[in-house]
Amino acid sequence: MSDDAPDQLDWRRLDGQGEIPVSRRFDDPYFSLAGGLAETRHVFLAGNDLPARLRPGFHVAETGFGTGLNLLALSQIATVPVRFTSFEAFPLTLPDLARAHAAFPALEPLAAQLRAGWGRGDIQVGQVTARIIIGDARETLPAWADTADAWFLDGFSPARNPELWSDELLAAVGAHTAPGGSFATYTAAGHVRRALQAAGFHVIRAPGFAGKRHMSHGVRP
Repeated sequence: MSDDAPDQLDWRRLDGQGEIPVSRRFDDPYFSLAGGLAETRHVFLAGNDLPARLRPGFHVAETGFGTGLNLLALSQIATVPVRFTSFEAFPLTLPDLARAHAAFPALEPLAAQLRAGWGRGDIQVGQVTARIIIGDARETLPAWADTADAWFLDGFSPARNPELWSDELLAAVGAHTAPGGSFATYTAAGHVRRALQAAGFHVIRAPGFAGKRHMSHGVRP
């Protein structure tokens, strides 16, 4: 996974929801077919108790930037300056980002800010200052010199993208979490939960989104 070439996509049209990009590399959609923004709010925002915990300088980190939907959802609720760092091996092209963002017209003002800064270092999206670290997260995340207050663990499914769910990478997530920091993810796979427990998190299995039985979230004391 050291190749940082853009992902190759297929597009799936759903009634009333625009188009959903599907990764050919991982044979997995970039966001939920049942509603990407609603899933982000349920899993990543509510799973990390956001926006209640947001304060100036609060730092969210993410594995798997994808279309930037999680960043946009965070920017929509942030009323104070916060930071966001995402680790992405296969960044989308600007035209593909625009095509994906068209599915979320309510986010378009923020999405336009994201696209305007794409590929130019730090990106300001509403109150959020975002940095996208391109490359294999198994190398870039352990070498990262910062910590996060909350993690969005949002790689493709563990069955299709096991590199982003390895024991070693999740241990690095734990090591780069501030005291009292949290994580949330859509997956409740047993090996992922055990790896997060080994990384120092108290892991909770919770109801998933749109009929998905379970998700996971937790805090590192």
